Amino acid sequence: MKLPKELLNGFLIFLGIGFYFLLMNVLGFSNLSYLRLFNVVFIFYGVNRTLKMNLSEGKMDFASNAMAAMTTSIFGVVFSLLALFIYSHIKGGDAYVQSLSEIFLFGGNPSVNTYCIGLLFEGIASSVIVTLLLMLYFNNRFEAD
Repeated sequence: MKLPKELLNGFLIFLGIGFYFLLMNVLGFSNLSYLRLFNVVFIFYGVNRTLKMNLSEGKMDFASNAMAAMTTSIFGVVFSLLALFIYSHIKGGDAYVQSLSEIFLFGGNPSVNTYCIGLLFEGIASSVIVTLLLMLYFNNRFEAD
């Protein structure tokens, strides 16, 4: 059974983000919140890969390619948040989340659920932005209705 390219590339986004954050944790850079912003590179990679695959298959419809790009990035965000949820509970639950950088997203004492929901909204927003940027980049290659 062949997986849809959106699911496959979303899983690649998840693997990239997961490896990046684990590497930051091992190297002791997990408390530097500005390094967390680089995870958008993995989202760009996965969405760009989906769009290039669609172009190589001859799919030139702007709306369907935009939906494929958005679906890819949402899959990556959801997989990453599920992994963060599980990892946070393994590492100590709410105590682990509170040990994360306080200037990143929350200022109080968030629970694991609150932290993940906040990151879900942030992830969806970044998915929309990445999709729009890449669709603008590929704009002259797609056919409009």
